[in-house]
Amino acid sequence: MQAGDLRVALFSGNYNYVRDGANQALNRLVGYLLSQGVHVRVYSPTVEQPAFPATGDLVDVPAVPVPGRSEYRLPLALPARVRRDLEAFNPNIVHISSPDIVGHRAVTWARRHKIAAVASVHTRFDTYLAYYHLQALEPLARGIMRRLYRRCEVVLAPAQSTAAILRAQRMNRDITIWARGIDRDQFNPDRRDMKWRRSLGIADDEMVIAFLGRVVMEKGLDVFSDAIHAFETFGLKHHVLVIGEGPARPWFEEQLPGAIFLGQQTGTDLARALASSDVLLNPSLTEAFGNVTLEAMGCGLPVLAAEATGATNLVRSGITGTLVDGTDPDEFAEALAAYARDPDLRRRHGEGGLAIARTMDWDTINSAVVRAYRHALVKRARLTRMTGG
Repeated sequence: MQAGDLRVALFSGNYNYVRDGANQALNRLVGYLLSQGVHVRVYSPTVEQPAFPATGDLVDVPAVPVPGRSEYRLPLALPARVRRDLEAFNPNIVHISSPDIVGHRAVTWARRHKIAAVASVHTRFDTYLAYYHLQALEPLARGIMRRLYRRCEVVLAPAQSTAAILRAQRMNRDITIWARGIDRDQFNPDRRDMKWRRSLGIADDEMVIAFLGRVVMEKGLDVFSDAIHAFETFGLKHHVLVIGEGPARPWFEEQLPGAIFLGQQTGTDLARALASSDVLLNPSLTEAFGNVTLEAMGCGLPVLAAEATGATNLVRSGITGTLVDGTDPDEFAEALAAYARDPDLRRRHGEGGLAIARTMDWDTINSAVVRAYRHALVKRARLTRMTGG
């Protein structure tokens, strides 16, 4: 089958209305698919002022604000107009990127029409529950996700570490890696700007500790702030730079009154802020890949991260950064102290990360998705011949 024979209906809970690593990866994928001649139609909630322009054709799916997180929207159904549009598009692949209600409905539609279904995993939604004191619901959430993913021909995981967890949770037997790439023109060490740093009041001999990402509790903000407080007891020169925006910013600012909060940065401004830092501290336990980790590596920064999915696939402790227990702020603090005392250690780990980032080419990575689509089509055709369904 040629790429031009593929017709992909992509379902996303957030394609472009709030900027995050997952939807930027999806938009880049759609751009790649279109460049290869693949026909793509995207189904997602929309807003009047999205965070960035959508790549490809976008069809609005009805949704409501997520309780307590109104910046996100929860797709609720596939109404008649969306189903008519879907049937007119006539896909041979249904790709879901979120285990939400519409994701379930889309897979049901695909199975009813004997169409191959593919799911991509972008974050570990089940781990979010702990940040809202709903740990008791984790088995239920995993059961619902298991039912969904088992109805798909192929599941795409962003890293082997995530794939291992999905296999252990019996989500699906057929799991393929769709990693993430990096725009090396944007994220590179040449973006470092000491004059810009000085304009923020940062001295040249101060180590800049960066936080990058959505400012939400599930990114490990509590551990980050506790780690900084523990690190401060060493009396070593430093500055904290928070790059990103989110509903937990007021809480984070209260915890880190001496930090510099830049808000959301994009393009060259984002790359400059990251490259002008000295180490990325990423305590998140919820990532499936860790785009910010790769971006920091592309800028030549060592990464200090929690030993969890999203980090273990990229951070090689002692080579590209340091992995520690994600629940222990003191371990983070001690590792920060090691970097503050030894600039050469920072340089070596930064160079190690940069070498890996230079191998992460987006086109090569996205071509794996096309192969997964073809594999899913073969599986669906074989199952249809065997069972008639």
